[in-house]
Amino acid sequence: MVSSLVPDFEVKVLLKPSEVLDSENKAKADVLSAFGFTSRAKKMNVQFLDTRNREFYNNGWNLRIRKTEDDDKYELTYKKRYDISTGFSTTAEGHIKETLEVARQEGLDSSTGFEAQVDIGYQKQTLSISRDKEVPTGQAGTDLPPLEASRKLLADGAPEKFNNWKGANWGTQRLADSIVYGPVLAERFKVKWQGLRLFLEVWPIRKSKTDASLEYIVEASFKADTLQEAVEGRDKLIKVLQDDSIGRDWFLPGDSLRTKLIMERYGEVN
Repeated sequence: MVSSLVPDFEVKVLLKPSEVLDSENKAKADVLSAFGFTSRAKKMNVQFLDTRNREFYNNGWNLRIRKTEDDDKYELTYKKRYDISTGFSTTAEGHIKETLEVARQEGLDSSTGFEAQVDIGYQKQTLSISRDKEVPTGQAGTDLPPLEASRKLLADGAPEKFNNWKGANWGTQRLADSIVYGPVLAERFKVKWQGLRLFLEVWPIRKSKTDASLEYIVEASFKADTLQEAVEGRDKLIKVLQDDSIGRDWFLPGDSLRTKLIMERYGEVN
């Protein structure tokens, strides 16, 4: 049986913070103008919930709450990740189908309300099977709910497949004992660029559980309907970021590890 999920694609490319951020860790004007970003950045606040032993994360799940300024809703996301065993070339479609089939066999498909996306990085591809829910807040700021309220929001909206992943009520039982990983307050620019909806994000992430000073992650991303469109758009984007003819050296070879860093560096910190 073939999976009923048809994924879209999100390309994520890292930029060198030392080259693209100013002394106040804001995106430089020439970086914004290179892509035509004209509007101000929007702030978005993100936190994850997991147990102290990161049982959700270690089983491939991420539970996230996000609040964007000028939006009066919390965005809840339940996401299951699967590594895809190949790089970003257009020959990867067979591997994507195989990974979708693994997800289907585990009960994750469109009939259970989940959607699929393939995240394409520098060398790595990941299949994300996710379900989103919006909860009205009546507030336009970026404040996130405290721990107890966060637990309740995620438990009330928990999809059955997540909740019973390792046994009856596995998810909600662990949510009752979860802690917050985060929050992280990021900035996002968006623009229409060469037919793509392009985002530029700046993420300040603490350096470790014991070091609250910040490391800045800068990421450009866009979505595409097909793998070929994603790969072609990725190549165009990198050519702009790495243009030797004008001495531009913005591209940072590497895969985006934002969620991994947050899960490793937050939680119960010193």
